[in-house]
Amino acid sequence: MLDPFQLVFVQRGVLEIAALSIAAGLIGTWIVLRGLAFYGHAVGTAAFPGLVLADGLGFSARLGAGATAVAVAGSVGWLSRRDRERYDVITALVLVAALAVGVILASDVFHSGSSVETLLFGSLLVIDSGDIWFAAAASGLAIVATLLLEQRWLISGFDSTVAPSLGVRSAVPDALLLGLVALVAVAALSAVGALLATALLVVPAATTRLVCSRIRTWQLATVLLVFAEGVCGLWLSVKTNAPPGATIAVIGGALFAFVATGRALARGRRASALAAAALLGSLGVAGCGSSTGQGASTDAIKVVTTTTQLGDIARNVGGRRVDVTQILRPNTDPHDYEPRPQDIEDTAGAKLVLVSGDNLDKWMGKVVSEAGGSPTVIDVGRSVPAKLPGESSGPEASRYDAHWWHDPVNGEAAVVTIRDALAKANPSAKASYDRNAEAYAAKLKHLDAGIRACFDAVPASRRKLVTDHDAFNYFARRYGIEVIGAVIPSQTTQAQASAGEVAKLSALIRKEHVKAVFPESSINPKLAEAIGRQTGASSSYTLYGDTLGPKGSRGSTYLAMEHANADQMMRGFTRGTRGCRISGL
Repeated sequence: MLDPFQLVFVQRGVLEIAALSIAAGLIGTWIVLRGLAFYGHAVGTAAFPGLVLADGLGFSARLGAGATAVAVAGSVGWLSRRDRERYDVITALVLVAALAVGVILASDVFHSGSSVETLLFGSLLVIDSGDIWFAAAASGLAIVATLLLEQRWLISGFDSTVAPSLGVRSAVPDALLLGLVALVAVAALSAVGALLATALLVVPAATTRLVCSRIRTWQLATVLLVFAEGVCGLWLSVKTNAPPGATIAVIGGALFAFVATGRALARGRRASALAAAALLGSLGVAGCGSSTGQGASTDAIKVVTTTTQLGDIARNVGGRRVDVTQILRPNTDPHDYEPRPQDIEDTAGAKLVLVSGDNLDKWMGKVVSEAGGSPTVIDVGRSVPAKLPGESSGPEASRYDAHWWHDPVNGEAAVVTIRDALAKANPSAKASYDRNAEAYAAKLKHLDAGIRACFDAVPASRRKLVTDHDAFNYFARRYGIEVIGAVIPSQTTQAQASAGEVAKLSALIRKEHVKAVFPESSINPKLAEAIGRQTGASSSYTLYGDTLGPKGSRGSTYLAMEHANADQMMRGFTRGTRGCRISGL
């Protein structure tokens, strides 16, 4: 039952929770007492522009988030210095401004991708020593500030109009409280992320407030509850293979609802005792669960792949002599994936790890480092040609498009790289890997020739591609397709298109007489459909971009995916009159 705590990444997560629980517990009580719950949520969420700047300019994410949080705290403190009853209104205004700046930076300036999304949601699975020390420092400051300033915080919070007559004339203590809330929110980034900081800063304190009447008891109970919910959430996330931040938030919310219900159903001292018992009992229930065993072939080496494409290629090349664990599932966006506990456990036992590279799955670096094993990591993307097809010079293509697999020739290069890596890891199976690789490469050549024959039958003037995600440059260059435009940049699927960009793209579609706008299977198609309605272009033909389709779909394998994309493009270019059929795949 306690086996998850033997894992190194779980032990490090527990240390992070322990270091963070004092700060979150102490400051959380002041957040609830002073009515700063919305501000506590907002200051974490408003870290977004700082995260984007840090990602785009290449400096510490903690520094970027901290600078933004300080700016938000200072703005709220200054704007509300004469009217402390309007904290919520002022906080909302500052939050909207911060988020607007963040969206503009993410969409139009840096085209930020996975690293920003990871920090927005956090992960206790990839904690490092810097995160633990930062949380410990925040807890130390929270203790000192509480001891020195709690009386002033109580007086100004009770009635700000009479506070000067009681000796509290300075706005500095309140400003320091706002700053501490911002500091603790930044410290919580690594554990639960900016969007779920409330799960540690507000919910536990609100829960213990239901059963505690004295402030010291309340503070101590909140610290213990933050720690208990964090540890139980981390444990349960390992058992259920769920994101730890979300699991902690669910436990906290369920516990609050349970205790609040108990308080509502009964009154008096007995009710308080029942609520306290319910608080402890709920944590105990949350700790109950069962683990599922996983079997592995005894004569196969363990291989972990990040993307669906790599998983399919590795299975075809390795055959029965590999046991492939594929992290990403069909229609899962690789740009903003949050690693799960099972991913780290699988990686710890792997002999070989295959990554796509080109920043598409760079989150895997921390998974490997936290796993504690010693797998060989192969960046398959490095084996593909450095230039896009047809380029004699120019910048390295993956800076602009990480989707190298959409050129079957690059797929052949990946097959060779994977074959050689498997043979080095398991020399006794080399002959089997060679045969499988040769057979699969032959299919890729057949696919390439078949797709080329299909598009050669369509005049070049009609081969004009518009997609909602810029993921098909390799495919387009290989088969003589002109990329007119895309709504979302290549290195992310999260950036938001501006109204000006959409208008410009719509005008270009009309000018170029584009017949179809192609949605991607793993992205919400509404924007592509809206552009299609606005321009008269069809939006009925869906492409597989970042990921294979689910089992049974037209894109369930790498070969099938590229064949399906070719067929959909042909139908879009010809208004449905012609498709692309390739037999023998």
